[in-house]
Amino acid sequence: MKVAAIQHDIVWEDGPATRARLEPLIAQAAAGGAKLIVLSEMYATGFSMQPESVAEQPGGPNERFLVEQAERHGAWLIGSIAQWSGPAGDPLAANVAVLAGPSGEVFRYDKIHPFSYAGEHEHYRAGKDFLTVDVGGLRVSVFICYDLRFADEFWALAADTDLYVVPANWPQPRYQHWRTLLRARAIENQAYVLGCNRVGEADRLSYRGDSAIIDPMGQTLAEASHTEAVLSVEVDPAEVRRVRERFPFLADRR
Repeated sequence: MKVAAIQHDIVWEDGPATRARLEPLIAQAAAGGAKLIVLSEMYATGFSMQPESVAEQPGGPNERFLVEQAERHGAWLIGSIAQWSGPAGDPLAANVAVLAGPSGEVFRYDKIHPFSYAGEHEHYRAGKDFLTVDVGGLRVSVFICYDLRFADEFWALAADTDLYVVPANWPQPRYQHWRTLLRARAIENQAYVLGCNRVGEADRLSYRGDSAIIDPMGQTLAEASHTEAVLSVEVDPAEVRRVRERFPFLADRR
């Protein structure tokens, strides 16, 4: 399957404007044959700590955009969205990765590790459940940004995962952490990793992207920095099986 990461800028807290600028990039990825297309964390609004301004109900306009684009292009789309997904009266929103399929399928993953360093935990509730979905024979597990620092979560899903997808808003000062951890997660779990980070400036922070698609041996198949880009490569679940059979390291975990 061909997969794509769209490294894009975001119009701060402006969903309609960001969605408009993403349409041609999604079309470009789909025209290149991508059947799984990944956007960034809080793809439409930026990593805002103002959920009262940016969060929507499930099925809101930022989610509908993913569903409509998936149906239009016959592909799966992933991006995270600020959503009100808790019980009535819950003051906290959730940072939700939405996986939308070409036939109207919708799967959701709530970020398990809110980024407390930036106060995310004060505005967005921590998720509890993992998400792995069979996407055309490719077993895809979804995490979000800060989750990347917690290897045990990735380990827990390794046996049933061919590709980890990580939408992010990872700022420039710690870009080497992002680059290193993406490759570490691929090597230690012997799986593909697709990390999709934003570029641009927002809320006094700079983002340089460094989006990448990495194979089960830790080799970088595609990457980009600083500018908007569409990264697209072929991934093969059979390669995951071959690597794990040749180097049966997962069996030695304790």
